[in-house]
Amino acid sequence: MLEIVKKLEKKLSDIDAAMSDPANLGEMKKMIKLGRERRQVEDILAAGRKYRQVMNGIEEAREIIMHERDSELLAMAREELEKNENQLEQVEKEFKMKLLPHDPNDEKSAIVEIRAGTGGDEAGIFVGDVFRMYQRYCDSKDWKMEILNATDSQLGGFKEIIFSIEGDGAYGLMKYESGVHRVQRVPATESQGRIHTSAITVAVFPEAEEVDVEVKENEIKVDVYRSSGPGGQSVNTTDSAVRITHLPTGLVVTCQDEKSQIKNKAKALKVLRARLLDRMLSEQKEKITSERRSMVSTGDRSAKIRTYNFPQSRVTDHRINLTLYRLDEIMEGHIDALIEPLRQHDQEERLKLETIRV
Repeated sequence: MLEIVKKLEKKLSDIDAAMSDPANLGEMKKMIKLGRERRQVEDILAAGRKYRQVMNGIEEAREIIMHERDSELLAMAREELEKNENQLEQVEKEFKMKLLPHDPNDEKSAIVEIRAGTGGDEAGIFVGDVFRMYQRYCDSKDWKMEILNATDSQLGGFKEIIFSIEGDGAYGLMKYESGVHRVQRVPATESQGRIHTSAITVAVFPEAEEVDVEVKENEIKVDVYRSSGPGGQSVNTTDSAVRITHLPTGLVVTCQDEKSQIKNKAKALKVLRARLLDRMLSEQKEKITSERRSMVSTGDRSAKIRTYNFPQSRVTDHRINLTLYRLDEIMEGHIDALIEPLRQHDQEERLKLETIRV
């Protein structure tokens, strides 16, 4: 473990040298990549240095106890030894967790799809509520959100809304939102004050670059048609809406949010690439061990992951049995209180599997 700390320090030094190299200063993409890599190494190294500090403290205290005769110094050494030994297990665990293989998709931007499920109009209203919750969360992270396609519901909210989130690490955090979100509350349409249960689905994909997924023109069928629903003067007068069918997989993506057919096609292709990448990743996950499949689900949209109970101001994440009585805060976008425990649990489960393999 201590040897790994030395290697990390060497790697950090090499990155700093590369970032200072005049040959790289003019290459923006390379500098961004180096900067991202430096942040990752620094994060791991901070945990490694803390581990080394504790190990050095233990070694020095034992050395003093072995050779020192002064009772006062011995007492101080024993106290120092006990303190460091009590910290060792935790700092070692933290360091090992940081060393777990990093999923490169975690650094990507994200595509998010929210759809109304059971519950009729109330489900559509809750789609709008969750969308606004994610808007506020993105604002807190300084991420850029762009709506790619939306279908309004009759009483407010959306039957479906698809949007992109641009920002480093967006997918790595938002992936924990994939699944069925259940809401329990008295709908605005309820005249007798009865609590109803409705559900929506959230799907989160890493945004795919063209280098990740190649979509060939001869593999897609593009249909254009007139937009429907609220909009500008071009709605229902021009064929601006676009439907793309990916022939090899049968995946269909539609977009009518823009007045321009070209812009709608570009947005639809962005969603299609994300879905194709997600399919590729899902196929890879099917080949992993049953132990890995028992971990926190980050992509199973069929699983009920969370319940929002408005009468009791309660939010429960069923994957880790986490309950918070802070519903108002959560709906205002403070969802790190849910995501961070999920991320930690995910890391701990992965750490167990790494230990099993060793």
